[in-house]
Amino acid sequence: MYAIIATGGKQYKVAEGDVIKVEKLGAEAGSTYTFDQVLAVGGDSLKVGTPTVAGATVTASVIGDGKGKKIIVYKYKRKTGYHKKNGHRQQYTEVKIDKINL
Repeated sequence: MYAIIATGGKQYKVAEGDVIKVEKLGAEAGSTYTFDQVLAVGGDSLKVGTPTVAGATVTASVIGDGKGKKIIVYKYKRKTGYHKKNGHRQQYTEVKIDKINL
């Protein structure tokens, strides 16, 4: 059985036991988090929500927070001597999917 959940402006296809990195949730490590925006649930038959599946949730345990790989942002304008270098590391929360509830 799998589910498609929406969090942080993105969609993830998850199954029980999966470990995924999502946008930072603000939950403590070791706690449980419930995703209530379940867009679809698949298995023997597919249930598609309009826009979400009624009564469906995904329960996950929070492993911890972290920062992603550094991305360099470089701005440059020719002939003016303008250039600016900036770096960014996106924060994420790592979660382990425990159960898909219908």
